[in-house]
Amino acid sequence: MNFLRRFFGGVQYDLRLFLFILILLEVYRGLFIFFMSSYIGEESGSAQIAQAMITGLRLSLKTAGIVTLIPFVLVTVLGFKSRIRLWFGIFASFVFSFLFMMRFPYYRAFQSTYGIEVVQGLNDDLWSIIVTMFQEYGILWRFFVAFLLMLVCTAIFSRLLLIKTIPLPNFEEGSFRAKNFGFMLIGLVFMFGVFVRFGGSFTYADGINWENAAVTSDSFLNECILDDGQALYRAKSMAKRMAAGQISGVDPSKIIESAEFISGNRNLNADNLAPYLLRKAKGERVTTPKHIFIILGETLMQWPLLGKYDDLHLAEGMKSLIAEGNCYYSRNFMPNGDFTSIAITGLVTGLPDVNIRVNYQPCTYEKPFITAMAEPFKRLGYNVDFWYGGMPSWDSIAKMSLAQGFDNFYGSPDYGAPKQTTWGTTDENLFNALLKHLDEESATVHLVMTTTNHPPYNMDLKAEGFDVDATEDLLRTFPNVDDPGQLAVELGHYWYMDKVITKFIREVMAKYPESIFVVTGDHAVRCDPSTHPTIFEHQSIPFILYGNGITKNILPEDAVGDHISIVPTLIELVAPKDFEYYSIAPGLFESNGVGFNNSTFITSMVTGIIDSEDIELLPHVASNRLDEVNLANERAKATQIIGAMRTVAQWIITKGISLTQSEEGEQPVEVEQPTEGEQPAETTE
Repeated sequence: MNFLRRFFGGVQYDLRLFLFILILLEVYRGLFIFFMSSYIGEESGSAQIAQAMITGLRLSLKTAGIVTLIPFVLVTVLGFKSRIRLWFGIFASFVFSFLFMMRFPYYRAFQSTYGIEVVQGLNDDLWSIIVTMFQEYGILWRFFVAFLLMLVCTAIFSRLLLIKTIPLPNFEEGSFRAKNFGFMLIGLVFMFGVFVRFGGSFTYADGINWENAAVTSDSFLNECILDDGQALYRAKSMAKRMAAGQISGVDPSKIIESAEFISGNRNLNADNLAPYLLRKAKGERVTTPKHIFIILGETLMQWPLLGKYDDLHLAEGMKSLIAEGNCYYSRNFMPNGDFTSIAITGLVTGLPDVNIRVNYQPCTYEKPFITAMAEPFKRLGYNVDFWYGGMPSWDSIAKMSLAQGFDNFYGSPDYGAPKQTTWGTTDENLFNALLKHLDEESATVHLVMTTTNHPPYNMDLKAEGFDVDATEDLLRTFPNVDDPGQLAVELGHYWYMDKVITKFIREVMAKYPESIFVVTGDHAVRCDPSTHPTIFEHQSIPFILYGNGITKNILPEDAVGDHISIVPTLIELVAPKDFEYYSIAPGLFESNGVGFNNSTFITSMVTGIIDSEDIELLPHVASNRLDEVNLANERAKATQIIGAMRTVAQWIITKGISLTQSEEGEQPVEVEQPTEGEQPAETTE
């Protein structure tokens, strides 16, 4: 009877904790929608907001249930002291308050609630991320506000716990009525648990979870449906699936078909991947340059180059290069992913992103992959160097590049440049050091990664010549700009990057006129022109090919590609006829018509989201050129190409296929069909 009495009273207290957390999450959801209402689409009205709130409430049943489960077990069932429930409620209120405060800068940066970026960040330079959060995202004052919110929550929750519970009816010890009441109470608790577990339903089919919660037509409201607990659970689930090899488009059972599709030759009958990836250059198209530069601009998105943003004057340097006769420019270009390290590893290894962190795989440090960038350039007589504005230790980039065949890696400490931010030195210091170094070099290919256009945005823009106030005033005339002042500062850093890159290119051309340059971005996400960017604006980056022998028509107009297309394009540009190299992707001279990253694809007509039906015409394509059938064909073509390339890339990574192995025919390169149910090799995240 004592247990039943404690259980009955404890359940009432647990129910108060449950309702308190549930209401808190719903209040924070509503406040976030209110304060970030500029992100709601114009076509979304009060009905969709209500739908998001109701669906979010159902989903938050799960989060509140998880929070309540621990004190339920410890206090109500096992009989530990009741103060555990109080302290656990206070702790949970602080965690959710802090996550609520940090959700604002996170959404502005990634246009999503907490997602896979959280997991990626755990493998990044944590100290630099912490410093950035203090300097750029106001973690200190947000922590203080979260603490104040916790105090308010504590006052409310403690008063809830002071309300007297309904006493247990007066049953005789061991009576039939007492037993019936106990069984009924346990049954009700169990049914309530099932109802909570399935998000307001008693069956999985009618329930709700993070995967089917996007019930509105507005992407912002769909993200708001996920409370912060569910959003973090989504990130964890996605990371777990990546580690297990569950990658969009990847089918290890079709490795042979995928390799054949990439090669375009179904008659090779090879027992390893090498023949399928082998390509032969068509012959030199320009005079052999002494220096080749691949410049990855930090967050060098494409939208400032578009005509609708000309009044901002953000990319005048790149526009002046594009206007010259010795420059080619494609707008149909995609980054390898949403993060700098993914862009770098893609170029260094020649492998598209398959949600496996290549720079953390043991095989990466054993031998260069068969598709690695350095090897073919070395056979062409070049050294291959990496120049970076940050620390060589960041994300193991230096170690990874050198293991993949690079001759040298130069980070800011190597050329004695002072730090501008925790991430590295200024772009000007980086390019000045590289320019000075050119006099000492033989023929070299340089992969260059800038750092200035990255939070924290602390450049003295006025001293550099950028008028932040004027840009802010102009941004206020643009529709759906969330924070014109902050965006003006960010765009000032983009403007600075454009200025420095252009200056470097002109100085190099004056001294080494035979040079060739590729200018592109590591990714586009993190800086959008509005709260409602198009897929193209949010994801696309420019491809600029500039230098001796380059013409406007050296490549097809607006050739389609991505980071993996860059190296084969340069090899086809400078290599002699029949020069052999290995690549998953063709160069832009013979583009397969699709560029893609982890989430988005682009063709000559459309951009689209890989795992959804979202698709839109490119801004430079006439709307009458595609009907619904052609749109479906564009998506089908992209899906087939992406699936084949990703399947081969995933096989190469998990099997650790190097050029040496391919030439020797060692066991790891065999493309045997996996047995039924076989999982890809386990990877290290």
